[in-house]
Amino acid sequence: MHHSPPQDLNRQLEKLHKINAALIERVERSVEQQGSAYSLFTAAIGLENQVRQRTDELQEALDRLERSNDALVAARDEAERANEAKTRFFTAVGHDLLQPLHAARLTLSALGESDEISEHRKLAHQIDHALSSVEELLRTMLDITKIETGVTQPAPRALSLDRLFQSLHVDFAPMVAEKGLGLEIRPHNLNVVSDPTMLRRILQNLLSNAVRFTAKGGIVLEAEPVGDRVRISVTDTGPGIPASDRERIFEEFQSGSNERPARSGGFGLGLFIVKRMSHALNHEIGLHTIPGIGSTFSLMVPHSQGASEGFSSSPAQAVSPTDQYGFSDIHVMVIENDLNIIAATRMLLEQWNCETFAATDLNQIERYIDEVERAPTIILADYHLDDDACGLTGIARLREAFGEEIPAIVITADHGPDSAAAVKAAGCELLCKPIRPAELRALMRHVLK
Repeated sequence: MHHSPPQDLNRQLEKLHKINAALIERVERSVEQQGSAYSLFTAAIGLENQVRQRTDELQEALDRLERSNDALVAARDEAERANEAKTRFFTAVGHDLLQPLHAARLTLSALGESDEISEHRKLAHQIDHALSSVEELLRTMLDITKIETGVTQPAPRALSLDRLFQSLHVDFAPMVAEKGLGLEIRPHNLNVVSDPTMLRRILQNLLSNAVRFTAKGGIVLEAEPVGDRVRISVTDTGPGIPASDRERIFEEFQSGSNERPARSGGFGLGLFIVKRMSHALNHEIGLHTIPGIGSTFSLMVPHSQGASEGFSSSPAQAVSPTDQYGFSDIHVMVIENDLNIIAATRMLLEQWNCETFAATDLNQIERYIDEVERAPTIILADYHLDDDACGLTGIARLREAFGEEIPAIVITADHGPDSAAAVKAAGCELLCKPIRPAELRALMRHVLK
């Protein structure tokens, strides 16, 4: 038997050791690689779980945000509906309350012009004063509603402050004289660019406040150039305004501190209207006041270098109080769907020696045309009649039937720009309810000239 030498065995053993070592190293590398892959796999699973968790949290947050947005949208829509309802309410209430106030004014005027019992005049004056307060509140409510809803839009044009200041002086002189105060106007022949109606209302409110809170001394309405603008100021010698009240007085239902006289009345809306209207006109408001000395409210208005339009006073100012009430041979057609207003108007017109014919709708106008041979001398027509009819239609029918441009005055509780434009286009004069009888009488005289 042949036996391998020992060195061969040693060589084989060494070779086997190397092979074994190589195999073990390969196995270890394989195991190490697999361990790394497993670690990466488990790490990836962990990251995926975290991503999924964060995604779920984000989705939940988005869902909450969406629900919150839906709630906000619903709340906004509800607020808008409530605001629209409030607007419709104020507009409807204002319109409906102006109707009986209009009838009451006409009735009281007829009572006040009666010579039978002097006590009637005193009573009529007291009730008329109370109605004036209610009327002023309603007009203020309508102004606020129109400003808040954007119905009132400024229509600026060049204005003469001489005319405007003189008109305001005529309005406020009796109130100032009654309190023993002085009233001075200093327009300095300046012209400005502004909406005439809104600017007049702002200055009316400032003057009204000045008169209300001034017990002695006087009030000055002044205009002075400041660069390319004009500063219009109302200065009084009243109690002044404490620092704590100087911002608050421009909010609604605020009338300053308790130092101001409680008997002065008012609803705390005057300066609120001033603030809103001046903001709409882009006229800056200023206030300088010293407690115990007085206050100055100012308004910065663009200066107009060119020619300006005159600021006409109301028709009531064109007639002297000494003018006679009567008319001569006047036939008045009254187009009105409210029987109370017809009765009150008829009573008032009879005091003025007018013969009155009334029509509550367009059908009665047709009967008048068929039965009466002569055209009315003047027409007094309500703008809104029953069944969505318009008084302008009745005016046009009467003018057509008698072939002449019969003078006409449209009397309405609708203070909107559309109705005013329609009345102007029809060649008629416009009065807004509730009217003052002296204003109606003056306008009738004017259109009958």
